[in-house]
Amino acid sequence: MPSYEGQLPEFTKRNAQVVGISCDSHFSNEAWAKSIGGLSYPLLSDFWPHGKVCVDYGVLRPGGVCERAIFVVDGAGVIRYIDIHDINEQPPAKEILKALDRLQ
Repeated sequence: MPSYEGQLPEFTKRNAQVVGISCDSHFSNEAWAKSIGGLSYPLLSDFWPHGKVCVDYGVLRPGGVCERAIFVVDGAGVIRYIDIHDINEQPPAKEILKALDRLQ
């Protein structure tokens, strides 16, 4: 997620809002964000009911941890792009930007 911070101007040029979602509590999210110097985009907590958003999007692992997943949602609320990676892999920003370009 910190790597997307450096890409924010590219997301902004494409009228995109970056939002992070974690299954951790908002207290953990806040502490983590502070430990990396902060984020300038929202980091939401999917803590209770635990992982409900992750379950709804089909990315919650059986152990209660969410995969790294990117969802590009258009202005009408339609999911236009999905990129799911193992928790140890980072989804590449260039692919996300390409998906956003296709929406233009």
